[in-house]
Amino acid sequence: MVLVIVKALDILEWVAQDSGRTYSLTEIAEGLQMNQATCVNILQTLVSKNYIEHLGRKKGYRLGPMAYNLTNNLSYSQNLVLAAKEPMEELTAELNETSILGIIRNQKRFIVHLVNSDQDLQVRSRTERNIYETASGRLLLAYLSARELDSFIQSIGLPAPEVWPEATTAEELRSALAVIRGHELAVTRSASHIIGLAVPVRKGGQVVASLSVFLPEVRCTDERQQMIRAALQKTSQQIMARLDG
Repeated sequence: MVLVIVKALDILEWVAQDSGRTYSLTEIAEGLQMNQATCVNILQTLVSKNYIEHLGRKKGYRLGPMAYNLTNNLSYSQNLVLAAKEPMEELTAELNETSILGIIRNQKRFIVHLVNSDQDLQVRSRTERNIYETASGRLLLAYLSARELDSFIQSIGLPAPEVWPEATTAEELRSALAVIRGHELAVTRSASHIIGLAVPVRKGGQVVASLSVFLPEVRCTDERQQMIRAALQKTSQQIMARLDG
């Protein structure tokens, strides 16, 4: 018997006993009568493999997507995706641009749902991206609490100059995020001439996801950018009505 594997399975079983809630490190370690240092090392491995999701020091741990994928269980983020699926399809049909629903997972921007356009020239985005690189990631970052943001910066560091030149110090980053919150909109323009726009999706008043559109700069005039922003906001409202309904 390999003891560390047994302990990893014990942790998974403990967290899975109520998949609707999160558990702190202390709860898991004490509940399993496990040394905290050992417990956190195993949790870090499970988080890196997406079997456990870490929501931050205050919020704790819950089952990650890979744990659900083992049994083809669709309940992970199911309500969010179900609420967003039809409005996002209508958004992509209206704009003929790919739309993305993103969340923060393991300190990265993670796509939980995507609707592709049928454009010959369209933007492809990796499922996981550095939060600082994308409009959806920056939007989500803007709505973290001050403590969550401090913890994120301590863990990840500040944006590199080539990624976000206007936010390379803590003061600049906080200022840029305040602007995003004020406009309820994040806009990025990459070196590869890709423009991203993202707006918040709320449930019960809390931002739970970002809704975004990415497209080549050649298709994004100022007038079209305003059209996309309005369409994103309308679609976000539709998703929120379904979530809170």
